[in-house]
Amino acid sequence: MAMNLKKGFRFTSYEAPDQTPFERLFEIFQELITHTSGDFDEAIDWLRELDKEYGLTDEDYTIDDFIEDLKRKGYIREVFEDGGGQIGDGEDGEQGGGRSNFSITAKLERALRQRALDQIFGKLKRSGSGNHRTGKSGRGDEHTGDFREYRYGDALENISMTESLKNAQVNHGVDAFMLNENDLVVEDTHHKAQMSTVLMIDISHSMILYGEDRITPAKKVAMALAELITTWYPKDTLDILVFGNDAWPIPIKDLPYLKVGPYHTNTVAGLQLAMDMLRRKRNTNKQIFMITDGKPSCLRLPNGDYYKNSVGLDDYIVEKCYAMAQQARKLHIPITTFMIAQDPYLMQFVREFTQANKGKAFYTGLKGLGEMIFEDYENNRKKRIK
Repeated sequence: MAMNLKKGFRFTSYEAPDQTPFERLFEIFQELITHTSGDFDEAIDWLRELDKEYGLTDEDYTIDDFIEDLKRKGYIREVFEDGGGQIGDGEDGEQGGGRSNFSITAKLERALRQRALDQIFGKLKRSGSGNHRTGKSGRGDEHTGDFREYRYGDALENISMTESLKNAQVNHGVDAFMLNENDLVVEDTHHKAQMSTVLMIDISHSMILYGEDRITPAKKVAMALAELITTWYPKDTLDILVFGNDAWPIPIKDLPYLKVGPYHTNTVAGLQLAMDMLRRKRNTNKQIFMITDGKPSCLRLPNGDYYKNSVGLDDYIVEKCYAMAQQARKLHIPITTFMIAQDPYLMQFVREFTQANKGKAFYTGLKGLGEMIFEDYENNRKKRIK
């Protein structure tokens, strides 16, 4: 009987994956809600305008249907101004009185972080189990595939029973089988380092100047990094702070709502807060990531007044920044600066700042910012910072 041995590939025209009307609108809505810093009404207004221009919906599925689906799926909730309650807070499950507004829920906040992770890191391959090796073998929790003799103090779970039994048979024979300490073989392991990271985000007014939205990409990077660490490296810690005239920490859940303010740039306050946060961490490996586009232009004096100077680089402010960089170096905390601006005199300041800390600096635009931060985080996770 003749066999059909013909093999090959079948090529067809590309067909976009089937998406429901809700899925198509939800992709656009997530981008809009990020740009509007969580303002649901503004995002929906933009969505309606896009619908008029590009015909995103039809009579079978409208924007109002989409809003109802968002409510039903738990992405938004309806809040009433007068009573302050939600739907169902009135008697017999009726709506409370007053005008209603919509706000996003924790479920949508998580979806935005996951989307940012896919957008920024989706093209990069995940390696290993998600907790990076230090490159130092010994007592640890990641198998290397290499074997060695048993040493006193090795964990019993690291003993390779197959290799140990094989040694016993070779050394003592099958008839008089016995197993002693000299027969034991241990599979070597790598020690997994833990990392404590503080991400500093500049929210000074220059982050939206000159017609360029710089805060939204920075916000997406923060959301992606937060999702990366909490899902891939749960033993690591990530703290996020923003700095303008002052510096203050923000919880991860508030990242979608992050906005630029009418602030100068108090880099010293941000570094002080970042180091205070890291001093309380028990992890050996600590680092600071700083995303900024402008020069330091503000300090808070001991009496509480603000010293501000936006003209050029102020020597007094710059020297304070260098002092903070040196202090972080003494604490074994490297600072990696992601400088969005390309002004030569600002790049020179960052170079000197980086030299004082013995850290790293990347002079980059907004494109590729997330991939650079991801790769630097990965590289730092593979070594012990001493």
